Amino acid sequence: YASVQYTLAAMVFGAVVALVLGLIAAAVRNGGPLPLRWIAAGYINIVRGVPDVLFFLFFPIAFEQGLEWLLSFQVCTPGTLALNTGQWPPCDAANISFDKTQYLILACISLGIVYGAFVANVIAGALRAVPLGQLEAARAYGMTSMQVLRRVHIRQMWVYAMPGLSNVWMSLIKATSLLSLLQIMDFVTWAQRLGASNFSKAAGLVHDDWRWRYYLVLLVFYILVTYVSEKIFAVLNRRVRRGMPLAEQNLT
Repeated sequence: YASVQYTLAAMVFGAVVALVLGLIAAAVRNGGPLPLRWIAAGYINIVRGVPDVLFFLFFPIAFEQGLEWLLSFQVCTPGTLALNTGQWPPCDAANISFDKTQYLILACISLGIVYGAFVANVIAGALRAVPLGQLEAARAYGMTSMQVLRRVHIRQMWVYAMPGLSNVWMSLIKATSLLSLLQIMDFVTWAQRLGASNFSKAAGLVHDDWRWRYYLVLLVFYILVTYVSEKIFAVLNRRVRRGMPLAEQNLT
């Protein structure tokens, strides 16, 4: 039960971080100052090309060791640092050990950073897909730039972004199977451990390899999550298209 909670928490909070980062990066890429546009474009293009598992391992480890490096300047003596040159952590006092909750937070941030790049790419394209004539008409009615952005541009952007965001969400769901790499006892880890052959000195072979049965439960679990997600996105699609029959006809 706890492992299912970890998996669902990683899905939801990872998606929230990805959406926030994606909105910021897309807005900067489309209308920010030139240096910030370069940074946003680099984030979107580079992170999308990095394998999920590599970044999933890199960010938490780099964050943990970065904290230990900063802490070493405060708690380690110069003699200890010189003695432990080439070793990690720099000294025993600078050693940091995260618990499951902290690793889960790092996992959510890692998922958010990786899939935030995909979200940003989808939203940036959706913002450019909104017809310019509608934005010009809104300005002609006397709306300010912020009103045009909030009431017209972003409002219509969701119609074009929803299909792409649905695909990103499905990919993020599959990436939650990597939680075990961060020492989190997730659903996949328990399936592996409980399904493996179990021996006991007193009873001998308790059961043989049952992993396929537990993996079948995993398969059903992810299918159910995917099914519920499709229903939720169908409701969201109808919501964002409400009052926009022309956009709906064009998309279909």
